[in-house]
Formats: sequence, structure tokens, C-alpha cells
Amino acid sequence: MKLAIIASEFGDAKKSAKSLKNIVKSVDVRDADVIVALGGDGFMLQTLHAYMNFGKPIFGMNRGTVGFLMNEYSADDLQERIQQADTYSLHPLRMRATRCDGEVVEHLAINEVSLLRETRQAAHLRVAVDGKVRIPELVGDGVLVATPAGSTAYNLSAHGPIIPLGANLLALTPLSAFRPRRWRGALLPHDVTVELTISQPQKRPVSAVADMHEVRDVRHVMIEEARDTELKVMFDPEHSLAERILTEQFVH
Repeated sequence: MKLAIIASEFGDAKKSAKSLKNIVKSVDVRDADVIVALGGDGFMLQTLHAYMNFGKPIFGMNRGTVGFLMNEYSADDLQERIQQADTYSLHPLRMRATRCDGEVVEHLAINEVSLLRETRQAAHLRVAVDGKVRIPELVGDGVLVATPAGSTAYNLSAHGPIIPLGANLLALTPLSAFRPRRWRGALLPHDVTVELTISQPQKRPVSAVADMHEVRDVRHVMIEEARDTELKVMFDPEHSLAERILTEQFVH
């Protein structure tokens, strides 16, 4: 098995990568069977985005802080660990955002697509699902749509639901909603199209963010699962992504 070892520029990642390369031969990503990424969750997201079209599974090892998307770091028996690892296929979200000047921008998101107010003015949004208006006016800081893999990230901080892998659901979660005040969000089938329209976008400017890609001053955003794009992430069986997401539901 040919491995490509890549590392974050921060923390102990570069030092660990250098040590690991003294034990395991590293090849170019284009020639690799598996990409080994050393860093934190942020670096894992960057790696998934950077090599999205390569079709290579990624085995991450934590050299950052939280490391929810990473395995524990160890230089021992790496080839054997990877051979025994569980592989998960993830489909990102496709965001198609139309700016106030008419420009249309597309980005993919592995965790979530979020709409955020840009100023002190609350955002006014119309929420439609598969063409049917579900909330004529949502007033607040914004709203997000999260994948199961991203449901334990920003979505969880916004008090959204944790979604087990394989549930074929997406989370639609408000951000500090002022009206309707009691709306806590919704669970949606994974194959729906969410359409968000911004009221008074010049007076109440809104940004659309797909993971780390931000598009400012939007007036309309379409979000749907990108079924034509598949990402493969590998985990040690005893610390699988599915188990981690499930465990998060019982953390006090």
C-alpha cells in the first residue's frame, strides 16, 4: 500500500510527519492509495476539499486540538492500522449562492452551509424546502444546513440535533432566531433542496459560508446534497466516526 503523508503547518504536525517519513515511505498524492493527514479537524477539512476530486481515501491522525475527525496519532504499525480501518463515504453539500450584483458562486461543504448576518441588523430570510415555503420570514442571526458529519460542529453549538451517519438526514438549524421565537429547526431528508431567500439584502446584508468559503452580500442561496461527489474517510474500528457521533448524544 502506497501512502502520501501530508501535514499541517501548525503545532506538532510537521515534526510528526518528518518522524513518520523515516519509518514509512511517502509518495506523491497522485501515486498514493491512501492519504495520511496529520493535523487537527481544520486541516482535515482542508485536505478533504483539496483532494476532493482525487478519489483517495484519507486517514487522519490528530496533531491538533479536538481531533473529532481524526484518529489517534501513532507511528506504530500504520500500514496494518489502515488495512483494518473502517471506510466511510460522505457526500458534501452543494451551495449555489447568488450575490446582489447577480454573480452566482458555487462551493461544496463537508460540514455545513450557513447564512450569517453581516451587520448589527438581523437577517430576514424566507425558507423553502423542495419549492414549498416552510417559513415565510425567519428573523435572527441566520440559519445553517448541516450534514451528519458536520452535525457535531457548528450545528451542535447552535443547539441543532446530532445526526447519526447513515440516517440520510440533514439538519436545518436557526441561529439565534428572534422570530419565530420557538422554532428549534428541522430534520430533513437528505435528498431535498433547501432554498433561502434574503429580504432587503442591501439593508440587511447576509453572507453564505460553505465550510471555509464565504460569499458576501447574497440574495438567494440553494443548498442540496452533491450526490455526484463522494469523499472517503478512514477510522480505526474502535474509534469509528459513526461511534463518535453516536457517543456525542450522551455527553453531558
